Amino acid sequence: MAENNNEQNKHSRRKFIRNLGVTVGVGAIAGTGAIYTASKVQKNKVKVLTQDGHLVEVDANEISPVSKKEELTAQQKRGKEGIAGKKWVMVIDLAKCRNARDCMKACQSAHHLHPEQHHINPLRMQDSEDTSPYYMPKNCFHCDNPPCTKVCPVNATWKRQDGIVLIDNERCIGCRFCMAACPYSARIFNWQEPLPVTGDEEKTYDVELNVPQKKGTISKCLFSADRLRQGKLPYCVEACKNSVFWFGDKNEDAVTNGTSGETAKFSKLIKENAGYTIMPELGTEPQVFYLPPKNRLFPYEEETNGTDAHEKHS
Repeated sequence: MAENNNEQNKHSRRKFIRNLGVTVGVGAIAGTGAIYTASKVQKNKVKVLTQDGHLVEVDANEISPVSKKEELTAQQKRGKEGIAGKKWVMVIDLAKCRNARDCMKACQSAHHLHPEQHHINPLRMQDSEDTSPYYMPKNCFHCDNPPCTKVCPVNATWKRQDGIVLIDNERCIGCRFCMAACPYSARIFNWQEPLPVTGDEEKTYDVELNVPQKKGTISKCLFSADRLRQGKLPYCVEACKNSVFWFGDKNEDAVTNGTSGETAKFSKLIKENAGYTIMPELGTEPQVFYLPPKNRLFPYEEETNGTDAHEKHS
């Protein structure tokens, strides 16, 4: 058993070094357990960091460069840049959410998530004992000042020019620093292999859709960046049947309701309905706004006996 573990460690360490752009020979690795090239100390020697945190010298002849990782396609490059001139924003009307969870199901289907994984999730809320509970769909808020992007050590997450915060699972190392930095718990970790979807093995990774998913990486709401590229509304917005979601371009001061197709002025919608963001005191400047649950169109229904309220209203 110990011999098998040692062999697995050797392979994983070699893979890590190759990803950094160097390959260390078997002879050098086997004796040192080196996992990271640090700096040259002599003409024919380099220092490497072992798995237990010790610096050791390795013969430079045992290290050779590997070919550079394939360049991103034009599709991936534009995915990183975003859509010029746009500033996406979402408005969620809490008075209309009935916990149907169609938004959640549409998102899970698009991103090939397991049933227990959520990029958007209706949470049961109650402001005080004197008020009725309500449901609040919560996703990534695509903050203008996102703390998550600042802590990533490999630049695997960033904010685009159109306001969307994306993740590149081709770069993500699964350190979860971004999860710890997010005050809204908007990110999830892929602990298991993604759901098998026919044809995924042949697909080129799409950073705007984050598919195919990868085990050991981070995932979250992307505002359906792939659909915005096609001039369509996000998956969750279009799937909702209860007029909960508005989505649009803040630069144009216009948002569209995903159910009715009605277009309204974003600024007017927020002002006339006392729209707000979650924890604005943090200075993160979320771009998902909520309309308070006033003048509700239906009574709150508690989930009982294992039967979810959403089953009655889907």
